[in-house]
Amino acid sequence: MSESFKRCIKRTDMLSCALCGNAPCSAACEKLDVAAMLRSIWFDNEKAAANRFPEENPCLNCSAPCENSCVRKGLVPIRKLMTLLHDEVKPLLEEGIIEDEKRLEADFCGIKLENPFLLSSSVVASTYDMCARAFEAGWAGAAFKTICSIDIHEASPRFSAIKGDNGSIIGFKNIEQLSDHSVAENMEIFRRLKAKYPSKFILASIMGQNDEEWEELSRLCEENGADAIELNFSCPNMADGGLGSDIGQVPELVERFTAAARRGTKIPILAKLTPNVANMSVAAEAAKRGGADGIAAINTIKSIIGVNPHTYVSSPSVRGSSAVGGYSGNAVKPIALRFIAELGKNPELKGMHISGMGGIESWTDALEFILLGSGSVQVTTAVMQYGYRIIDDLKSGLIQYLSEKGFDSVKDAVGLALESVSETTDILERDTVVFPKFHRDKCIGCGRCEISCADGGHQAIRLNDDRNPVLDAKKCVGCHLCVLVCPQDAITSSRKRISKNGGYTGEGH
Repeated sequence: MSESFKRCIKRTDMLSCALCGNAPCSAACEKLDVAAMLRSIWFDNEKAAANRFPEENPCLNCSAPCENSCVRKGLVPIRKLMTLLHDEVKPLLEEGIIEDEKRLEADFCGIKLENPFLLSSSVVASTYDMCARAFEAGWAGAAFKTICSIDIHEASPRFSAIKGDNGSIIGFKNIEQLSDHSVAENMEIFRRLKAKYPSKFILASIMGQNDEEWEELSRLCEENGADAIELNFSCPNMADGGLGSDIGQVPELVERFTAAARRGTKIPILAKLTPNVANMSVAAEAAKRGGADGIAAINTIKSIIGVNPHTYVSSPSVRGSSAVGGYSGNAVKPIALRFIAELGKNPELKGMHISGMGGIESWTDALEFILLGSGSVQVTTAVMQYGYRIIDDLKSGLIQYLSEKGFDSVKDAVGLALESVSETTDILERDTVVFPKFHRDKCIGCGRCEISCADGGHQAIRLNDDRNPVLDAKKCVGCHLCVLVCPQDAITSSRKRISKNGGYTGEGH
């Protein structure tokens, strides 16, 4: 994304876009699918948006009926955004957008996926109709909502969230449990899906209450069309003790129930592990010993969201009570990536498939999981918020990246970032300081850098009489707190660095 395009997005508040369904802006425009282009911008895929333009910009002499029809009239400068796409981004597309989806073909324990994107086991993959619509939209497959023989009765309400300034969900909490369909009903859904969509991948999530149930459910899923089995050792919301994440915290149980499931099937098995542990490798290695072919991670993190200061009840409140629940959404992505890297670097797990999830919204999010070792990725919370339609930008953005990097296949990118990750900071070079660089053309003189450096850093920044930041190099330690807090992105990492011992100066990264 060009710098001027980034500045435009920030200053014109693209985030006011409501990402409507059947958007009035697109209906009002005869030449562009405006809503799809705005959605691509939202999901870090502005190149795909720019590629939708004809050579001549149809917005130049237009009365902007798209803006007049916008449900947030006056807040989303659509014509300006479209013009910047045409002028700033389209010229960078020398060969246009690459649309060869062959690059996206992934491998799941020897089974070909048309792309690495799967729905994760949840409400988004809980009925025939939902999975069918997702498959039609372009998802490669689905991990169906966990099948069990337990009588499920859900609470209401069962969701809550932490939202950002623009109203979008940052973190999401659920207290939902497993599939409320009978085993027989779910098997019928599998048969129908496989008959209608034979090339789509069905990952059957199951949870048994004992060895016999794990074995029987695995057998039934294979017989009724599942391509692979995912063992739910990680749901944090089970009413009965000894299920879900209670299993995932005990390696002996993980190995025992994995072995039980393996007795019931010959198709690939993944163990879906809980992040509510210090390290995941112990349980992952136990799953391998039990016969698992791969690991799925992470499931949701045990959490509490908010406490009402008047009722003293956390959210969601169910008739005056609440409970610890599972936390997901983009906020958990750093934690998920940490566990994926742990699994990817573990030599004992070499050759096992890793299906990564936890906070994936855009193709760049998915790419991070892939670079740390995930051969496939799974999505729920973003679909709950934005719909199955996000697959368009997941695919097109990743295809474009692979093409620009010269990768013939997404498989070529799996694990490329693992060497850069260490479990400890002890290996990091500590002899030089990389200074911040101030960009006067962007700076508005707000003084946020000065405040943060004074009260949370090393008192190395002051504002001069013109309200421009000035750096005291003798005090600066290169922590880059100022880079992070600047609301204008007017501070970046300098290419200059200096030895703490004064021995040399050189180029930073």
